[in-house]
Amino acid sequence: MPFTTSTAQKIINMILRNNAFTQPSTVYISLHTADPGDTGANEVSGGSYARKAITFAAPSGKSTSNNVTLEWTNMPACTVTHIGLWDAQSSGTLWWTGQLTQSKTLQAGDAFRIDSGALTVTLT
Repeated sequence: MPFTTSTAQKIINMILRNNAFTQPSTVYISLHTADPGDTGANEVSGGSYARKAITFAAPSGKSTSNNVTLEWTNMPACTVTHIGLWDAQSSGTLWWTGQLTQSKTLQAGDAFRIDSGALTVTLT
């Protein structure tokens, strides 16, 4: 998952310039129908879709993964191809984005699920 430009600048400023930033108190995951870029474009809308709070396990090496199963029910008809990690349930700042290893085509009313441990974030 790549950092957004905003996140990269925060990390560079914190580590190399000693300029702290406020980390999110809660991280939310979004679903997207195409690359969200740095703006969070192409976020799913409709049905009962809403961003969900996500938590992560302690890191192992340079990686961590989600430690809870997430499920969205009553989704709109769409194909989910990407995810985003945000600091707010709506609006807010997009921190990371990533492409799914396999997109998922949904019919109206379907559920979308990410099992515990299935979403990995790696810093390289």
